[in-house]
Amino acid sequence: MMKRLLALTMAGILAVGMTACGGAPAVTDAPAAPAEGAAAAEEAAPAEEAAPAEEGKVYNVAYLVNGNLGDKSFFDSAKSGLDELEKAGRITCTTIEMGGTDEDQPRWASTLDEVSADGSYDLIICGTYQMPDYLKEAATNYPDQKYAIFDDTTYVGESPNVVNLSYRQNDMGYLIGTFAASMTTDTSVENINPDPVVGFVGGVDSPVINDFLLGFIEGAQAVNSDIKVDVRYTNDYVDTAIAKEYGLSMINDNKCDIVWGVAGNAGNGAAEAALETGKAWFIGVDSDQELTLSPDLAALTLTSGLKNIGNSLIWLFDEWDAGRTYWGQEVNLGIAEGGVGIVTDKNYDKYASDATKAAVSQAEADILSGKITVDSAIGDTSGKVEELKKAVQP
Repeated sequence: MMKRLLALTMAGILAVGMTACGGAPAVTDAPAAPAEGAAAAEEAAPAEEAAPAEEGKVYNVAYLVNGNLGDKSFFDSAKSGLDELEKAGRITCTTIEMGGTDEDQPRWASTLDEVSADGSYDLIICGTYQMPDYLKEAATNYPDQKYAIFDDTTYVGESPNVVNLSYRQNDMGYLIGTFAASMTTDTSVENINPDPVVGFVGGVDSPVINDFLLGFIEGAQAVNSDIKVDVRYTNDYVDTAIAKEYGLSMINDNKCDIVWGVAGNAGNGAAEAALETGKAWFIGVDSDQELTLSPDLAALTLTSGLKNIGNSLIWLFDEWDAGRTYWGQEVNLGIAEGGVGIVTDKNYDKYASDATKAAVSQAEADILSGKITVDSAIGDTSGKVEELKKAVQP
């Protein structure tokens, strides 16, 4: 069974062309709106119970990468999980790198069609927000083929042969908030000032991004009820310039000394602001950004919130072997399933005090035990997120 990990270290795997690879989640079959990241399930639906897989069953898997390996992010994370499954003799896997440019996109559709038509694969895996339209067409054309898509919930429930894997970013946010609030007044650390103020640069002001934010604020307030959180949105996922502008204002005007970037590539502009001012730290998201940023930006990245794609794929096969399947549904994975976590090595280990590390570990344990239930912005109509943002704004 898959071991729960707080941190998943993802090695860069260089490959070309076609190569061999190697708790109870919330589940829903209700359609979900397009999202960058995960969408939390409002109501749990049971897994489809089937006979356990035959003993010694080896699944034949195709992994289609709408980009290239070596990204040290989602694609490599998925590959690492598949590598582990193959090493254990549980799957055989063919990985096809399809390229990630606009010119490559026609190949995504044709490759997905060709692999589906082959008929030899027990499961075809792809991921991220760029693939759902292509997958929807293939799933409709090949109803007997099984598919899994990670980190996308666009067409949940519309294809009975597709499982959507999403991730509890609100739980991840709680861990990051606990960490940031514990760090922001630890003046023994360089560039930390005594003011309890942290920043959040989000992408689009949307339920998914606000799910990260809600967990972040709740985790921070659990450490310090008086903490301030400067919240701003880039309204896209590519504009590093506006994220940098926001970061500079947060740091220079409001004394933020830690900024969490939750805006895709745009969020890295906040790291640039921290570097330029020399007065703040950065926190990454989704992957271990210490591994993806330039050396100077990596040096000021304290930690990252993780979506552990590889772990989630191992979990999926564990469930399949046990006779529990989720075709036509969304599976929303949290800490217990290894779906989300926080980087705890490198800069985290170097700069976080024992008290800070203990606070994060306790927060994780309390979420796992059910002592803490982190609120979600997904499906919330109470206005809580807006009220909370106003209450914590510096």
